[in-house]
Amino acid sequence: MPNEWDLSILYKGFDDPALAADLKIADELIAEQIALAEKAENLPHRYLLEEYLDLCEKSSAVSSKLYEYASLRYSADTGCTEAASLMGKLMDKFSETAASDAKIRRLIASFDDLDALIGSGFGEYAYLLRSLREDSRYLLSDAEEALLAKMKISGSAAWEDLQSSLTSSVKANYRGEEIPLSAVRNLAYDPDPAVRKDAYEAELACYAPIREAVAFSLNSIKLQMINECALRGYDSPLDRALKDSRMKRETLDALISAMEEYLPVFWKYLRAKAEALGHKNGLPWYDLFAPMGKSDRKFTIPEAKETLLSFFEPFDHDLAAMIARAFDESWIDFPPREGKVGGAFDCGVPTAKQSRVLTNFDGSFSDVITLAHELGHAFHDQQVFPHSLMNQDYSMPVAETASTFNEVVAGAASLEMAGSREERLNLLESQLMDACQIICDIYSRYLFETAVFENRSEEFMNADRLCELMLEAQKKAYGNGLDPDTLHPYMWLCKGHYYSGDLSFYNFPYAFGGLFARGLYAKYREEGPAFVPTYKKMLWATSVNDVEDTAKIAGIDLTDRAFWESGLASIAEQIDEFCELVK
Repeated sequence: MPNEWDLSILYKGFDDPALAADLKIADELIAEQIALAEKAENLPHRYLLEEYLDLCEKSSAVSSKLYEYASLRYSADTGCTEAASLMGKLMDKFSETAASDAKIRRLIASFDDLDALIGSGFGEYAYLLRSLREDSRYLLSDAEEALLAKMKISGSAAWEDLQSSLTSSVKANYRGEEIPLSAVRNLAYDPDPAVRKDAYEAELACYAPIREAVAFSLNSIKLQMINECALRGYDSPLDRALKDSRMKRETLDALISAMEEYLPVFWKYLRAKAEALGHKNGLPWYDLFAPMGKSDRKFTIPEAKETLLSFFEPFDHDLAAMIARAFDESWIDFPPREGKVGGAFDCGVPTAKQSRVLTNFDGSFSDVITLAHELGHAFHDQQVFPHSLMNQDYSMPVAETASTFNEVVAGAASLEMAGSREERLNLLESQLMDACQIICDIYSRYLFETAVFENRSEEFMNADRLCELMLEAQKKAYGNGLDPDTLHPYMWLCKGHYYSGDLSFYNFPYAFGGLFARGLYAKYREEGPAFVPTYKKMLWATSVNDVEDTAKIAGIDLTDRAFWESGLASIAEQIDEFCELVK
């Protein structure tokens, strides 16, 4: 079974004639769009709408292939200059359409007969077109849109690449051996406490040579976001994140307030784990991911596949069949290596109706759950692929729904199969470890990013200041559950979610997804197999509905704090069981 992904569904290499041909097609489509914009004001509304949507569909097909290939090659090897060059070329090329696209979108948004047009042949694009009308309020002039798109290439996109390059190439000196950052972070899950502590210290030490450069990256990206939001008329970066998420502020407030109320429950879990591991002043950061119970099993790639199939076949055959394809047809890039980005992600490839998954698999059960998570994203991809390309994008909060639902299914299945007390403790603790991440850690990231935005307009925050803000956020989020002397001041540096010129607050969606998934799983337990079609329908709807309307398909009101509390209460029950098991 291959352990690296196959990208030939896109191109066979940078010298593939098909790649050169698609670059030429992209140039032709860009020229067509610019020409359409020049005469748009004099065209009949229906004709303009037909021509624009047709061009967008064709352009999306070509641009997605090109971008996906370049970014996937770069993620697997950040030292690949051909991938970096192609990404730069593509950004420069497609930035040429910013002004023309803004002009056409603004014109379409002004149509007084837009609703009538939607009802007479454009129903497939109803949500897209109504969102376009809403979003037009935040468009700049054609010239400003063009300038901003050009400036991002050497602005936020360049700073984002710098953070990715530095963190993927930096080495940690672990017990005299130079190893990649992703490898030393994986040691946080090692059963040996000495290994975990040494890895934690090696990780913190390795940031010293790159911390100021990455601090410049973060400051520059966040200031650009603040300035762009002000220019466009958003109240704040959070206001923009919510509008981009198609999510109400009432939903976020209900989610955050429920999380804050339940924080002490998670601190109880952390203190119980600390005491079980022999700590008296709360849990040290380096033991956050310490396995408990029986935890000596390592999974090969084939064993990971069979384990996942055993989890998901009882839930849905289509999901299990897709997982088998992912392993058998080289959708997944497994091993950590020098130059490969850390963490894990899924990338849908709509032109091939497939996905590609990057992970840094080293055989732990946690890595198996990570695969379940990312393959949940891939299953979500499968549900939206039937839409036209223009209708396949879904917002950040629902983006984590299928992935976290997979985690919940896998966690429940593994607990049911547990034999001994030690095995049940191990599995239960691994689930609580993840739950603590999506509540306490995500809340700390939300607090940190809020503080960065509040300070950035008036202050350049050097590495020391960013570490200070991160520690403040961690102390508030983790309370007395963690040892205050062994926190992680550099979580701002190693998490790529902060480093985007287009996305802010890519943190609360994980808490949203985690608790939303638990609510959906509770419905599955109540309804049985009859729930599965509803689940798929809901995933299908995520790209053509607001978040709240999507949830209504499953009978859920997201603005009701009680819904979020029900998900947290189910975790609290597991924490009570954990505390009994470790006494």
